[in-house]
Amino acid sequence: MTDAADLVLLDGEIHTLADPDETYEAMAVRDGRIVRLGQTYDVEFLAGTDTETRHLDGDVVLPGFVDAHTHLDMVGRTLVHADLSGASGPDDCADRLAARADELARDGESEAEWILGFGYDESTWSESRYLSREDLDAVSTDRPVAAFREDMHVVSVNSVALDRHVDEMPAADVHTDGGDPTGVVVEEAVDVVYAEIEPGREETAELLRAAQSAANERGVTGVHDMCRNSEKPGVYRDLDAAGDLSLRVRINYWADHLDGVIDAGLRTNHGSEMVRVGAIKTYTDGSFGGRTAKLSEPYTDDDGETGSWVVDPDELRDIVSRADAHGFQLSAHAIGDEAVRAVLDAYETCDDPRASRHRVEHAELTDDEAIARFAESGVVASVQPNFLKWADEGGLYESRLGDRRTETNRYAALAEANVPLAFGSDCMPLDPLLGVHWAVNAPADEQRLSVTDALRAYTSGAAYAGFDEERLGTIATGKLADLTVLAESPWETDSIRDIDVSATVVGGDVVYDAER
Repeated sequence: MTDAADLVLLDGEIHTLADPDETYEAMAVRDGRIVRLGQTYDVEFLAGTDTETRHLDGDVVLPGFVDAHTHLDMVGRTLVHADLSGASGPDDCADRLAARADELARDGESEAEWILGFGYDESTWSESRYLSREDLDAVSTDRPVAAFREDMHVVSVNSVALDRHVDEMPAADVHTDGGDPTGVVVEEAVDVVYAEIEPGREETAELLRAAQSAANERGVTGVHDMCRNSEKPGVYRDLDAAGDLSLRVRINYWADHLDGVIDAGLRTNHGSEMVRVGAIKTYTDGSFGGRTAKLSEPYTDDDGETGSWVVDPDELRDIVSRADAHGFQLSAHAIGDEAVRAVLDAYETCDDPRASRHRVEHAELTDDEAIARFAESGVVASVQPNFLKWADEGGLYESRLGDRRTETNRYAALAEANVPLAFGSDCMPLDPLLGVHWAVNAPADEQRLSVTDALRAYTSGAAYAGFDEERLGTIATGKLADLTVLAESPWETDSIRDIDVSATVVGGDVVYDAER
């Protein structure tokens, strides 16, 4: 006699994404894995007295979304501190920060407490400029204030924060006007601010719990989290041990920690069902927003400058060589075309970058030669489709790159070359449906994907980038029941970004239910 299922989904539209034409009406789950796919009448007899039965009424079921590049603590910070995303300009940012200051005062926080905001994007403002110290001095003249640009490579601070910390910052990373600091700092100077505001273990747990709930609400069942100088790895394992994780987490350790993870005996893919060791993560260059992405040709709006190295090619090769020799996947941030070339050069010194699934994070500006090298080496392009919001006429890419704006984020060109493609959000914002929307509606042909291919990049593509394609990424009997349930079909709407998530399932457990 067949055992009853733990969860039964009936009367739905289940897309396996293994085959574009393969759909089912119903599914049964037992012990966290899919045990039956078929028509409703084939599956409903597996419902027992203790089975959770859900009638989907036509809702669409997909493999669970996996965000292949995010920072969950930063997602949590936008939920706890001032959320500057969507702000209309400097005054709106200052108002939001002032409201956060009032909240801290009501809670009796110390006068030394930083007033923090996250996620501003000046490229969308009519007055397209970074926040200045004067803007933030209007928030407070006795407490440090910091407002992080959404790319996290630029932070604006007030005079209190500057006076305290400017001597610790590399002079080249502190913007000045007439010799005076403007309050805008980039790259290594940003690290000084991060070190000052880094939360302890208890606060980190608070941030991750908040971010986990937000991720589940958006249909996310797994994340590849970039971890540097934080309590996150320990907190993730605490949550796992307590049974409190509703996301599968892949920890990508920063290269700063390479000696430590080697000494601890960790290797890529070590871990539990819920928390595993991922890649060794490193920078090469900065960002387009900060004009620090490394280009082969100058920025159109920065007097012939071509960006800067955060980790230069020689240091990068050393990191890659050591990590690869110790059995680690590599994950290298590279945005400008010169930086992408440097990463591919470094990976090509490895024995088998395809088997190691080494990754280039972002790869925003890639020429035909680079795409051919991706394809030949099997290196994963781990990219962020929500960045396409900057690709329209008059957007950030045009202001920084001019006519080269349509050469950014060439997802169709990468896919046509059979380059492994994984989608993530970089928490700008964490929202797979928004990313899929942008990929499907991108302005240039070489950027634009079909709905199916865009969904695959956020499911099977991200699973492959995390060595997880045998467990998840498609819907099949025997695979983990990590599922995203949508209230509307992404194949039948002009606005994928506006589709509601009805439910999210991880290991057969419903971790988000819109009706509840």
